[in-house]
Amino acid sequence: MMPTRQGSIRLFQAAGITVYLHLSWFIVAAYEITNRGHSYSSLLWNGLEYLALFVIVTMHEFGHALACRSVGGRANQIVLWPLGGVAYVDPPPRPGAVLWSIAAGPLVNVALLPLLTIARSLAVSSGWPASAPDVYGLLSAVWVINLALLIFNVLPVYPLDGGQILRALLWFVVGRARSLMVAVIIGFIGVAGVLALAVWVQSIWFGIMGAFILMNCWRGLQQARVLTKLAAMPRHHDFACPACKAAPPQGALWKCGQCGTAFDTFVTHATCPKCGARFDVTRCIDCGQLNPIDAWSVNASVPPAIPQV
Repeated sequence: MMPTRQGSIRLFQAAGITVYLHLSWFIVAAYEITNRGHSYSSLLWNGLEYLALFVIVTMHEFGHALACRSVGGRANQIVLWPLGGVAYVDPPPRPGAVLWSIAAGPLVNVALLPLLTIARSLAVSSGWPASAPDVYGLLSAVWVINLALLIFNVLPVYPLDGGQILRALLWFVVGRARSLMVAVIIGFIGVAGVLALAVWVQSIWFGIMGAFILMNCWRGLQQARVLTKLAAMPRHHDFACPACKAAPPQGALWKCGQCGTAFDTFVTHATCPKCGARFDVTRCIDCGQLNPIDAWSVNASVPPAIPQV
C-alpha cells in the first residue's frame, strides 16, 4: 500500500513534478517535534530539524523522478508522508532504465554527504559547538539524518531502493519475472527482521514500517506471478510494441470498453468481435504504452489494420 493524493495537499510543482504532502505528516511532525529529547534550547530547533528531514526526502524523491524522465519514463508526482516519500515513477521496462531510476534517489544522499561533512568540519573549526551550539547541533543532526536515510534505503529489502536496485541488477541475468521473485523473497526475510526488531525495541514505527514492507512484498509476489505467466505465453511475432519492442502475447487479453468482451485485438484487427466497436490505439501488455495498431506491424505482409484498443 502506497500513499496517494487522497488525503494530501498540493505543496508545489517543479520541473513538471507536483509534490503533495499527506495530512498525517502534520500529526506525526507535531508528535516528533514536541516529544523529541531536549537537544536544543527551544522547540524551534526541533522543528527545523524535522523540516530538514522533509527537505532531504524531497530531494531524494526528485532524484528518482528526474532520472526516470531522463530515460524516457513518466514521473510527475511525489507524495510525502510520515514514513518518507514516494516518487511515482514509470521507467521503460528495461533493467538499465529501472536501475538508473531507482539508484538516482540514494545517489542524491551520496552527493549530499561530502557537502554536509565539509560544512560540519568548518563549523567545528569556527568554534560553533561553543559559540552557536544550536546551529552546530542542527548541522550535525542533518548529517546524521542524511547518512541514516542513505543506509536505510540501500538495504536489499524490497520495496526499499536497495531491494529494487537488486531486482534491476538480477534482471540483467535472470529476466524480469525471476528477478522480481527473488527480490520479493528477500523482502519477506527482511520483513521478519524488521518486525522482530519492532518487538525487541518496542517501536511502533518499526512495526508500521514492517507492515508497509510486508504489504508491498505481497503485491510484488502477485506481480511476479503474473509476469511469469506472461513470459510463458506464445507471442504474435508479426507485431512489436513501438515503445518497448516486445511482441504482443496471444490470447484474449484486451477488453472492449463498450460491451466488456475479452478478445485478441491482433487477431480481430482492433475490432470487438461481439459489438463491432473499433479502437484507435492498442495498449502494450508488457509496458502499458498506447500506440496506433498500424505502428505495431513489423511484417509488410500483414494487411493494414483498423485503428484499435
